[in-house]
This record gives sequence, C-alpha cells and structure tokens, in this order.
Amino acid sequence: MANIKQTLEELMTLDGAMCAAVVDSGSGMMLGSIGTGVDLEVAAAGNTEVVRAKMKTMRALGLNDVIEDILITLGKQYHIIRPSARKDGVFIYYVLDKQRGNLAMARRKTQDVDKDLNF
Repeated sequence: MANIKQTLEELMTLDGAMCAAVVDSGSGMMLGSIGTGVDLEVAAAGNTEVVRAKMKTMRALGLNDVIEDILITLGKQYHIIRPSARKDGVFIYYVLDKQRGNLAMARRKTQDVDKDLNF
C-alpha cells in the first residue's frame, strides 16, 4: 500500500511526466501534489468541475457505470483524470508532455497507482 506521497512519486517516474495531484472531488482541494508546469491548485478545482459534470451527465443518461478515466488532449500535453476506485470522492490528476510521454503507459500507471493508494 502506498501513501499519497509515494503514489505521486511513482507517477513521476514515467518519461514525460510533468506533474500530478491527488484531489478531493467534494471540495476541489488537493490532498497532495508533485511537479511543475501547471498551476495545480487551479487545475484541481477546475477538474473537480469536469468530474462533477461527467457524473451528472451519466446520471441524466441513466448510465449505470463508472468512469475509468477522462483524457484531455491538448496541443502539447495529455491530462488524465482518474477517479479512484479505492477511495470514493478522490481522483488522480496527471499531466504529461505529449512529445515525450506515452499515453498508454500513463493510463496504465494511473490505474496501477490507484490500486495501491492508501490513506
């Protein structure tokens, strides 16, 4: 089992990793963060709204399912939002440089660290 600090450090081991955070989606507050390149305070609050909007849309559509991850592809970066399967109301936010990062590996890494996340 990994704590938040260990989880974030593990995310930063991939090539292209820029920054990451573990976020409380109830408040939009970060529980921990690492790296640079994005204002993580602003990103945590803003991506909380993304997660809430997607959950609301899923309810409106009557979808009885869970979000594995949300991918936002920018010109120079990948942003991955992964609601935790282990801790309700928490998500992992992960930013990678698009030129250096491997999207498949990054999605797999967020899945793996979520399995080990403990707090």
